[in-house]
Amino acid sequence: MATQIVMDHTGDTRHNFDAKNAKALLKAEERFKELTLVGFTAAVRTASGEPTVIRTFDPTAEETLFYPRRNCFASRRIIAGDS
Repeated sequence: MATQIVMDHTGDTRHNFDAKNAKALLKAEERFKELTLVGFTAAVRTASGEPTVIRTFDPTAEETLFYPRRNCFASRRIIAGDS
């Protein structure tokens, strides 16, 4: 089970998905694109445990962390469906 962790002003939201499920993988890739488009930075850990910024979706990543850059919280609420 892979996880996308989205950090924001309220803490974090975790999106778990089965990377072997094509539909779930597509949804995770769409989430990646939406979040990075509105200003989130995506990072994964290397084999040695060091964090590395990524610019494209990695379907093999066990965990991807999204953290906000300045002024992207309003856009995050739109993607999450919050009003």
